[in-house]
Amino acid sequence: MRRMTTAADMLATGFATLPDLIRAHAVERGDRTAVADARGSIDHRTLDAVMDRVAAALQRDGVAPGSAVAIVAAPTTDYAAVFLGAVRAGCVATPIAPSATAAAIAAMIADSGAPVVFLDLENARALEEQTLSARPILFSREGGSPDWAPAFAGEHSFQAFADWLAPSQAKPTPVAIAPEDPFNIIYSSGTTGTPKGIVQSHAMRWAHVSRNTAAGFDTAVTMIATPLYSNTTLVSFLPTLGWGGTVVLMGKFDARAYLELARRYRATHTMLVPVQYQRIMALPDFDSFDLSTFRFKTSTSAPFSAALKADVVARWPGVLVEFYGMTEGGASCALNATANPTKLHTVGQPMPGHEIRLIDDDGNEVAPGEMGEVVGRSPAMMNGYHGRSEATRDAEWHDAEGNRYIRHGDVGRFDEDGFLTLMDRKKDLIISGGFNIYPSDLEAVLARHPAVADCAVIGVSSEAWGETPVGFYVPRADAIEDAASILAWANGQLGKTQRLSALHIADELPRSAIGKVLKRELRDRLAGAAA
Repeated sequence: MRRMTTAADMLATGFATLPDLIRAHAVERGDRTAVADARGSIDHRTLDAVMDRVAAALQRDGVAPGSAVAIVAAPTTDYAAVFLGAVRAGCVATPIAPSATAAAIAAMIADSGAPVVFLDLENARALEEQTLSARPILFSREGGSPDWAPAFAGEHSFQAFADWLAPSQAKPTPVAIAPEDPFNIIYSSGTTGTPKGIVQSHAMRWAHVSRNTAAGFDTAVTMIATPLYSNTTLVSFLPTLGWGGTVVLMGKFDARAYLELARRYRATHTMLVPVQYQRIMALPDFDSFDLSTFRFKTSTSAPFSAALKADVVARWPGVLVEFYGMTEGGASCALNATANPTKLHTVGQPMPGHEIRLIDDDGNEVAPGEMGEVVGRSPAMMNGYHGRSEATRDAEWHDAEGNRYIRHGDVGRFDEDGFLTLMDRKKDLIISGGFNIYPSDLEAVLARHPAVADCAVIGVSSEAWGETPVGFYVPRADAIEDAASILAWANGQLGKTQRLSALHIADELPRSAIGKVLKRELRDRLAGAAA
């Protein structure tokens, strides 16, 4: 049988590893830019070579296949090469959010068991007083000590990345990789408690790459404006490189800077979270930017209002697709908003090979048309939570045939055409006086008020009702209405059992790096004010 060595051959098989695909692209399109950041860019040939040097250095240091390799840094070409080089060595890429507290970062590094952690200067400073369980490697373009040298607590001293990296032309010992082997660990945001390490396999990442046959990633210039520690980002970042396209990494997001960068690189693809679309579309001069090269825009991770989808479809060239899913896997839905203007209130239909069922509180499937908790299964499902078998079991549901599903934590309903409408996160459901209140319903009403730029609703304890809904809103710059008048207006639009008991002004809503409102912080804010 002819050995399959070209990227096209690999992509036509049932399984290929991302490092092997990148190696094939290095041969076939080596001069094409692979990754660009604010400092410059590297082509596919260079990316492949640096991945080899990273993998060889890990092997030199005795970092065994299956070991976690932690990264705490802003997105750069070096970050990309370390992430992918670790995977080439058979290790488990473990990107960690720099936005977490120093203590939480140190705890996640320890939880992963990583023997080595890659840091940029800013995050090395933030972690200086922490006892690190992993040997720190400091991203730098030159060898030796920087002007400021971190002195970490514990036994580990740092080494500069340029000094640590294996020599040019170094080649690692090839590592056999099976589909079920772990590819990466993604730590949950921790918005509801201690972050859990979500273990994702090579098979799951292959599913993300292979399902994008029609997306045109082979000629893509993909704008990445969300962090590389998020699965939201990786589902665009990895397929782009797997198909041989170009990734443009943006640092801190700014709406106008994003448009200028997209125009400069003649971007064709992007993944943005809804709050980023909102900020971009609100720019007064948005329509003056030439975005005609865009072919494919996606969004995920947070509620995306129908009105905002319609605005993007109307004014931004290219197809808009919303994806609904979760880092743990389960099943995904896709909504081609461009082709389905009457379904913009939904998150679309299950993707091919993905299955979603709706269950009640007792774990029984609900009747067609009824609301239920979303559970899903597909080729893209996590292995489990790292070191937490009980939490893994709690996240699973099995049907009568024993098939494994992942609980999504959302409540939804299918319409007669098979499109899924999400009601809310199950944990955010407010039960007031025995009635179920979905915060998203109340938020949708608040968002219609012309003085409201952003809003969120949470449930708080109530002696009279058990729980009661309380709202927060960010006023528009030109707003003249006060909170009391907006509260009265909103309650006039809501049913008697849904009415808000209070409405608070906020300068901004607390959000994660991928745009999710951190409702736990809003609850803490109220508790602190009452103390």
